[in-house]
Amino acid sequence: MSDTLLQFIQQIINGLTLGSIYAFIAIGYTMVYGIIGMINFAHGEIYMLGAYISVIAIALLAMVGITALPFVLLVTLLITILITSAYGWTVERAAYRPLRGRHRLVPLISAIGMSIFLQNYVQLAQGSRDIAIQPLISGGWQFGGSDSFQVYLSYMQVVIWTTTLIFMTALTQFIGRTKLGRASRAVSEDRKMANMLGIDTDRVIAMTFVIGAALAAVAGLLVVLYYGVVNAYIGFIAGLKAFTAAVLGGIGSIPGAMLGGIVLGLTESFTSAYLTTEYKDVVAFSLLVLILLFRPTGLLGKPDVEKV
Repeated sequence: MSDTLLQFIQQIINGLTLGSIYAFIAIGYTMVYGIIGMINFAHGEIYMLGAYISVIAIALLAMVGITALPFVLLVTLLITILITSAYGWTVERAAYRPLRGRHRLVPLISAIGMSIFLQNYVQLAQGSRDIAIQPLISGGWQFGGSDSFQVYLSYMQVVIWTTTLIFMTALTQFIGRTKLGRASRAVSEDRKMANMLGIDTDRVIAMTFVIGAALAAVAGLLVVLYYGVVNAYIGFIAGLKAFTAAVLGGIGSIPGAMLGGIVLGLTESFTSAYLTTEYKDVVAFSLLVLILLFRPTGLLGKPDVEKV
């Protein structure tokens, strides 16, 4: 293969990895919007909390002498999902439920306030400097001749793809086949009618925040394992990118959030490789504007139904 083709394949690998992480976070945005028609601007900070909880859990397990990697990863994943989900539930109870029925700008401002509160809360508790951990999963495969460009696929990238596939399949099955999933679809179609039919809409909305937070927790753990560095500000940028991915794919559509994350990840990867890293955000947001000009509902979005 030529070097050009090998470099192209490498950018696809990098873009799919980055896009998978965006997709995890974007689903939280799109699920909340699909249920209550509002944007949860505290979701990026929920992802940041998930990353910090992962670091703390890994450090605590190392302190007590638990070093078996599969066990460490499994326990860290469970702890991170459990605690981060509790934060997601708390955000819904504190920032959204008391304001339900008010003008839609009120809970929006409340969510922004919650976002700032969580960011400052982590700064006070953990400091504002970067926290780094040693790589837990290292190594990978190299493809290509020794005298040409070599494609590198790390074990961690395979872990990210596999984890994404497992969780997205589980979420799809949950939404499509379980009673709670059917209830959430009913609430997203018409909340008042669902309430009249006996569906506990408060429970469905709370469950939506919890699921979104759980997926953000998984993204936080994967980022910690992949990059090895966290700080109190990672939630803002990642949240903004994930929100962009959700809009790009069609806000309110779970497959759209997945597709939007992948498209955004590939766009950033190719821009960094063939233009310059400084322009990756410019190109990504320009793509968003371009797509919305021709398809205002996003790639997989449906015509908007006004929600209150």
